[in-house]
Amino acid sequence: MLRGCMSWLEVGAMSRDVCRMDAQQYVSILKPDLNPTLDRCAADPSLPPRPQLIFQQDNNPKHTSRLARDWFLAGGIQAMPWPAQSPDLNPIEHLWAHLKRRIGSYPEVLGGILELWDRVRKEWPKITVEACRSLIESMPRRVEAVFRARRGSTRY
Repeated sequence: MLRGCMSWLEVGAMSRDVCRMDAQQYVSILKPDLNPTLDRCAADPSLPPRPQLIFQQDNNPKHTSRLARDWFLAGGIQAMPWPAQSPDLNPIEHLWAHLKRRIGSYPEVLGGILELWDRVRKEWPKITVEACRSLIESMPRRVEAVFRARRGSTRY
């Protein structure tokens, strides 16, 4: 299982989970990575100030736990309310697909999980700002597609 983040400016930290994660582990991952990412975004004059930046995550129970909610509140981090069952609206899922295509473009067949992890670590930092921005800019189209589909499937 991989964890990663993206913003308008870059792909952020990425890590590999080696065990089942709980709310405490989730917050411990956010602490060193989310605030610096938000600070970099807030420092960019083309982006809103930090209090107006919104962190997007899904409704995984560890993401919506009291511990995580309290940590966001204490840090002044605004988390986006997230509708249930909405993978169509999560740009990081499409970033994972982008990463998977990059890893799959190697001519050599993977020799195992450790080789996969090496490729992931090599390819993740190569993901361009343009790729991140394209996914973020696609959000209005994705939302519109969900509305047109009346909560049904979309091409996304």
